[in-house]
Amino acid sequence: MARGTQHRKRRPQQNASAAAVAAPRKQKQKPPAWQDELFFSRIRVHAKWAFVFLALVFALSFVFFGVGSGSTGISDALQNAFHFGGGGTSVSKLQSKADKHPTDAQAWRDLATALEQKQRTQEAVNALERYTALKPRDQGALAELASQYGTLATNYSNDYSNAQSEALAASTPGTAFAPPSTTALGKAFNDPNALKDPISAAVQTLVSTKQSTAYSGYQTAQQNAEKTYKKLAALNPTDATTQIQLGQAAQSAQDTATAIAAYERFLKLAPTDPTAPQVKAALKSLKAQTSSTSG
Repeated sequence: MARGTQHRKRRPQQNASAAAVAAPRKQKQKPPAWQDELFFSRIRVHAKWAFVFLALVFALSFVFFGVGSGSTGISDALQNAFHFGGGGTSVSKLQSKADKHPTDAQAWRDLATALEQKQRTQEAVNALERYTALKPRDQGALAELASQYGTLATNYSNDYSNAQSEALAASTPGTAFAPPSTTALGKAFNDPNALKDPISAAVQTLVSTKQSTAYSGYQTAQQNAEKTYKKLAALNPTDATTQIQLGQAAQSAQDTATAIAAYERFLKLAPTDPTAPQVKAALKSLKAQTSSTSG
């Protein structure tokens, strides 16, 4: 009986060990959802995305704010656009300074540069004229002034072409819808003294005025360019580039004698220059014109 009893007493211990082995392990309890909403908890749980976000912010700071690059990034762009922190001087301030100090050559030079950047050619020419009057031996400023005169001449040439187009557009509708010339109305229409369209006449007058103004401005600009190149040639008579520029400006201004002299001077200074054949051709044409006019 004792042996059977002992056997029965050991069974519960074996069953308890088996049950302990078979029992599933207790899983780690998931934190409550409210903990995930806390800032530090989210940083701890989502540390990977936090590091990605910080790296992105750091990279963008180089682009937009110039961190570590010695540049101020967006602040530079804002200063250039709105002159924050004294980043640039407006044209109005430069104009005011030049007007208050008319004998300050540098003030006129700064104003001319600012106006050129704004493509306000006529005003830039005016400022350069004031500067070169104070600094007549500044060859760089004289060359710049001559170039600006050339730009003015081109602008006037474009104005003249546009005026011609306007004149053509104004005259085309009248001829397109005109009655047959064999009819009485057609004969009256073709007679300039019989029927006069006041609107067409006003348009033609306006266009003619535009053409006259543009041509006069073109001629004046070319003549001023020629005068400026003459000053440059006097300061540096051995500069072949100045001579060819003088010849071109004089030819455009219809100053044939000056153009011939400048081209001949250029060929003496630079006989092997790549543009020498073109200069020779222009020189030959100018001399032929002179001979036909004098004959």
